[in-house]
Amino acid sequence: MRTDVVRLGRLSGERTGEMMKFLSSMRADRCIADADILVDIAHVLMLDKQKIIDREITKELIPPLLELFDEGIPEEVFDDRFEDVHAGIESLIIEAIGAEAGGRMHMGRSRNDEVATCIRIKLREDLLKQMSALLKVREVLVALSEQHIETVMPGFTHLQHAQPTVLAHHLLAYEQLFSRDFDRLKEAYARVNLSPLGAAAFASTGYPINREYTATLLGFDGVAANTMDAVASRDFALETLASLSILMTNTSRLCEELVIWSTSFVKFVSLDDAFCSTSSIMPQKKNPDTAEIMRAKTGSVFGAFTGAFVTVKGLPMSYNRDLQELTPHIWRGMRDAKESLRLLVDMLSSATFDTERMREEAARGFSTATELADTLVRSYGLPFRTAHNIVGRAVKKGDLSLTTLEEAAKELDPGLSLMGKALTQAAIDEVLEAQYSVSLRKATGGPAPLAIKIAIGERKKQLDADSCVIDEKLAKLKRAKEDLIADARRLVPLQAE
Repeated sequence: MRTDVVRLGRLSGERTGEMMKFLSSMRADRCIADADILVDIAHVLMLDKQKIIDREITKELIPPLLELFDEGIPEEVFDDRFEDVHAGIESLIIEAIGAEAGGRMHMGRSRNDEVATCIRIKLREDLLKQMSALLKVREVLVALSEQHIETVMPGFTHLQHAQPTVLAHHLLAYEQLFSRDFDRLKEAYARVNLSPLGAAAFASTGYPINREYTATLLGFDGVAANTMDAVASRDFALETLASLSILMTNTSRLCEELVIWSTSFVKFVSLDDAFCSTSSIMPQKKNPDTAEIMRAKTGSVFGAFTGAFVTVKGLPMSYNRDLQELTPHIWRGMRDAKESLRLLVDMLSSATFDTERMREEAARGFSTATELADTLVRSYGLPFRTAHNIVGRAVKKGDLSLTTLEEAAKELDPGLSLMGKALTQAAIDEVLEAQYSVSLRKATGGPAPLAIKIAIGERKKQLDADSCVIDEKLAKLKRAKEDLIADARRLVPLQAE
């Protein structure tokens, strides 16, 4: 049976299966196993370049590593008798080529810097996938906005009818939220994509290693400089989980509105049946379960962030085994956020909006009262607070007719007459139209059609720029991986030879 080569020196005594399972990180390590092979190859190439190992040793080490890269990692490497995947792979290599060559692969490094490097490699890939998913959500929101530039609907504050807006304005508000989420992940990526490799346990190593070389081989933008900080810190993970928590908060807000809008007493949106369920007893039910589960996934991501944060908060420098328990939180938070966004794209794309129902509700609840007050200011010379009080009194009386407004004005100031200022019922009726109210709001970011069209154009430009950011980073990582494997293959003669 293959044994854990790490324990053969200092430690003795058999561990129980329960103990091995408790200490093992194998479930979380499955996420970083492929990254570990890349790190092993880069490290061996560096040892060779720096003449820390002989070329003949390199030629023995590289083939089994390339085989693992080409064929995949065998299941036995993930056995709980190994504390982690790193020990499992090293044990496999030593068994395959012997301790004389295989035992030299770990020179000049520790599992501390090895695992930190693998986590960053996996996390940067997941970040780019998450950013891509965010981009698609934003593209859908912009596309829907183009279809609903003039779809008048009620805007709400405190869940009460407030002022009319258009559906495009509402959707673009979420696009702005998700755009900031994208920026946060982009900024987190810059701090994730730094290499800890070469930090060793925490105090570097006496071997003449070249950290910059391995960083370049693995596609990093640089090195995490201080070697103690490089292995002991997980703030890059906390930052990522914090950004994902904000992202899921924004996702949950959108899902909450879709749930409310799909109710029979609002009826603004109909979600595709694929994203809904029915009741086991009530045959008429169509429940927005997917949106509800996304709201719940927000709590799961919050939990991952909280668990990770609490794990780190009391740890002294440098490496502590507690950090092993942090890693699963990273993958859980990332997975739940990624799955939610992918489904959100399809749920939004397939949703249908009841534009007539929205228009019907747009002017309810005296939602155009603000425009009437503004008109009394602009066209009839009243101070805004006076106009506000007159309209407020009229609303309290139950209507915004000329007669009621005149009565309200007299109550406020017996010497004030709106009729005397030539206010007419026709003028009142015009400004109380929802479409008219919306059309006046042309300032930057407003709901008027002209402002919306300008906003959509700007958002498209930003989407193109953000898409280029993702493409550039993906291309860099792809080139680095291809170059790394090509460099390794060049050192090893073909098997047929």
